Amino acid sequence: MVGVFVPFQNDAAQAQPTLKQMMESEALQKTDVVEKEMEKGIPRDEYNRGTPQSTVKAFFQAVETRNFERAAQHLDLRNLSDSVATLPEEELARQLKVILSRTFWVDIEALSNAPEGHLEDGLPSYRDLVGKIKTQERTYDVLLQKVPRGDGEFIWKFSNKTVEQIPQLYLLFGHGMLDEIFPHWVFDVKILKIYVWEWVAMALIVGASYLLLLAVLNPIAMLLRKRDTALTTELVKYFHGPLHLLGWLLLSRYLFLELNPSVVAESAVQAGTLVLIVFIWTVMRIIEFSTGRILKGVKYTSIGVKVFINPIGNALKTILIVAALIFWLDNLGFEVTTLLTGLGIGGIALALAAQKTLENFIGAITLFTSQPVKVGDFCRFDDRYGTVEEIGLRSTTLRTNDSTLIVIPNGEFSSKPIENYSSREHMWYHPKIHLRYETTPDQLRFILVEIRKMFYSHPKVSPKPARIRFSEFGDYSLNLDVFAFVDARNQDEYSRIEEDLHFRIMDIVTEAGSQFAFPSQTLYLQRQQGFDQKRGQEVEERVRGWRAEKSLFMPEFPQKKIEKLKGSLTYPPLGSPDSPAYP
Repeated sequence: MVGVFVPFQNDAAQAQPTLKQMMESEALQKTDVVEKEMEKGIPRDEYNRGTPQSTVKAFFQAVETRNFERAAQHLDLRNLSDSVATLPEEELARQLKVILSRTFWVDIEALSNAPEGHLEDGLPSYRDLVGKIKTQERTYDVLLQKVPRGDGEFIWKFSNKTVEQIPQLYLLFGHGMLDEIFPHWVFDVKILKIYVWEWVAMALIVGASYLLLLAVLNPIAMLLRKRDTALTTELVKYFHGPLHLLGWLLLSRYLFLELNPSVVAESAVQAGTLVLIVFIWTVMRIIEFSTGRILKGVKYTSIGVKVFINPIGNALKTILIVAALIFWLDNLGFEVTTLLTGLGIGGIALALAAQKTLENFIGAITLFTSQPVKVGDFCRFDDRYGTVEEIGLRSTTLRTNDSTLIVIPNGEFSSKPIENYSSREHMWYHPKIHLRYETTPDQLRFILVEIRKMFYSHPKVSPKPARIRFSEFGDYSLNLDVFAFVDARNQDEYSRIEEDLHFRIMDIVTEAGSQFAFPSQTLYLQRQQGFDQKRGQEVEERVRGWRAEKSLFMPEFPQKKIEKLKGSLTYPPLGSPDSPAYP
């Protein structure tokens, strides 16, 4: 069997194009471009001057590589004045490049890519407008002109009218004296599309501006600190840094723009990103300063106020940052409307999800603004009693009498009736007094008069109203109705005064020889203590004396007697360490 050997070739090796194939492909591409241009009527030109767009693009490509000889081929040098015609062509191209880079942004894509140019721009058919250069005296038009090439074809160049104005414009927008100091190539080197000389100038200006502001603002800050007041100390603390940085940036930008930098450098400086950041910083410091001053200046008893004001300041700062971010994105060209629409939809979804949280937050606002209760107040909520320990953004904490801690959501707490005992000017004293039916009328009159006298004499009982009435014949007792207000603000103080009043009423009932009644259904097996007949006779004798002297003050005490009795009792009672009469 006879075999034939066939050498194996790798598919990847077969796929690699040779240098000859690459050159042939590039030539074919150029041929395709030329054929397409010829189909559009664009003449073939060595310097790509067949349309306004290609002329400007080729000019910038030449000057970027410092090929000013080639760039000069894009200038119409016919019919120039002697003063301009004597200048080297390369120098005119270089000066035009400097002028255009420092005056306006040339939008090459907006120029016509047709051999006839723009026909509806209001200019002659042989001219197209590249842009306008505005000065204080006048506005210069940078024009392209369709000129004959000499072989029957027409090409586009910068018009001789524009070339004639180059020296005059260069005096306004050139490098001035720096042209005489440094070689021209110094002004052509770029880093990140900004010329090196602009980077150097920016660094020098930033350093000089910083030192200048340091020399001006530091003495002012030291002068304010010497005043040594709380306000000046806070002003220096909050605003020295932001104002120094803001002034530094504004001064640096102003001085740099005075150098007539290139359009790219000017756009970078005027973008305002750093200024926007410093502005946000300054406003945030204003918010912090204001909230601090409000907390120090407002008289409040609830620690919840501090909890409330600080979140408001944080919310304002968040809104400020979001607004600044949207403004910045809008300047960068993003579709802010779409972003806001998305934020709106997201905000609605978030509001629905956080409905209870928002309800509690609004409840906190209601509690802080209307202040039905404050921290330390004793109040009743539904059937629960307690002292307010904390009012937060989400809930209110009550400490009950049995030391239990109750946490109530603010939405619920603010929507129901709240009885604040601590806000009362007085506390109501209204016990029911039940006397036995064996009490005689004069004994009852004595008890009523003496209790009234005791009320008018007691320093902790308000005389208006302070009354006790024989109100009804009960099932097993003669009922007396007491109505008085005690000068107490909290439950502890009221309990002490209430106890004292109870003891004094018991003393009066005992002095009258009467007794408190008990329900007739109750069976007492022990021997009951009877009425004190001797005291009863003495009380009746005293009441008869009051009648004879016309001093049985029923149903009312005269005002003069009330004034005379007012505060005549000792409280706390005798024997107490706190009594004024204690030795």
